[in-house]
Amino acid sequence: MARLLSGLLSLVLFLGCVPTAGAVGTSASSAILLDAGSGRVLYEQNADERRPIASITKMMTALLTVEHWSDLDTQVKILPEHIGAEGSSMYLQAGEVLTVRELLYGLLLNSGNDAAVALACLAAGSVEEFARWMNERAAQLGMVNTHFVNPNGLSAEGHYSSARDMALLTAECLMQEDLVTILSTKSITIGSRTMTNHNKLLWEYDGCIGGKTGYTMLAGRTLISCAQRDGQVLVAVTLNDGNDWADHKALLDYGFSQYPAQTLLQKGDVVMNLPVTASLTRFVPVVAAADVRYPLGEGEQVSTEYNLPESMEAPLEEGQKVGRITYYLNGVEIAAADLICGEKAEWELVKGSPIRSLIERLTG
Repeated sequence: MARLLSGLLSLVLFLGCVPTAGAVGTSASSAILLDAGSGRVLYEQNADERRPIASITKMMTALLTVEHWSDLDTQVKILPEHIGAEGSSMYLQAGEVLTVRELLYGLLLNSGNDAAVALACLAAGSVEEFARWMNERAAQLGMVNTHFVNPNGLSAEGHYSSARDMALLTAECLMQEDLVTILSTKSITIGSRTMTNHNKLLWEYDGCIGGKTGYTMLAGRTLISCAQRDGQVLVAVTLNDGNDWADHKALLDYGFSQYPAQTLLQKGDVVMNLPVTASLTRFVPVVAAADVRYPLGEGEQVSTEYNLPESMEAPLEEGQKVGRITYYLNGVEIAAADLICGEKAEWELVKGSPIRSLIERLTG
C-alpha cells in the first residue's frame, strides 16, 4: 500500500475540482470522501466544521508513534500512570512489558484509551507534551481546523477537528506500511490478549483496508474508512453519524463508480523526441519520471501543458531532468510530473559545429 501511494504522492497534486454531489448523501453532521492518491475531494458536507471527534483522534497518536520509534518491536514497561483511563481499554497492567507494536494493536483494534496514554507518555514523557507534538504535526499537515488536548479523544474542552483535516491525516497514515498492516488486521492474539478490530467494514466492504471508529456522547459516532480497488485508494470520514456503516459503503461505492482513477501517464512513457546539438545522437526521447493518475468523472476533460526546451545540448545523462508536464481540469492544476532523458547523449565534435570548424582550420 505505501509503495502504491508513494508513487502517486510524489507528484505535485492539488486539492480542488470538487464534484457536485447529487447522487450521494449522508446522515452525518460533517463528511468527506477523498481520493488519497491525488488529493481530490469527491464529496464533502460541512467538511471544515470543527467538531469533537472521539477515538478517531488515535490516528494521530498512531502516526506520531511510528514516526518516533525506529523499531516498533522495542520493549517498553507499563507504569502505573499509564493505566486506568476511562472508556475502551486494552486492560494494561502496571509492570507488564509489551512492544510498541503490541500497544499499537491495542490502540487501533481495541481502541484502548490506556494504550493511547501509554504510547504518549513513553514517547513524549507526558500527555501534555505529546498533545503539543500532535498539534505541531497537525499544523505540518495543513490541518487548520484541528486542536488536540489528549491522545485518545476523550471529551475535553478545546479538543476538535474537521472531516477534511481527518482525511488529510488518514492519507498520511496510509504512507506508513506498519500502520496499514495494523489497521487492516481483523483479529490478532498477542499473549493472553485477543483483539478484534471494531471496524465492521473490514468484513462487509470489498476492498476495505482499515480505518478507525469512535464514539462519545458529545461527538456521537465518528468513523474513518479506507478502501482500495484497482490501485485507487479512497478515504471516507463522517462525524456525528448515526448511520455511518451504510453511509460509508454508499460514499465509497459512489467514489469508485463515478470517479475511477484514470492513468494519464505512465512512468517511462515517451512524451516526445527532442533534437540534440553537439552530439552524433540527433534526438533523445523525453520520458515520464513517474505515473500520473487522477480520478475523473464522465465527460471531464484534462488539458496538458509541457515545459520543455526546443532542443538540448550534449552531454546529456539518462534520467537527467529536462522539463515538466502539467495537467489541468477546468483551468485548475491537478497533477504534474518531471520529464527526463530516456537515453544519454555524449558530447562529440559534430561536423559543421563551430568548435570542430575551428579545430579543422587550425590543423588544416
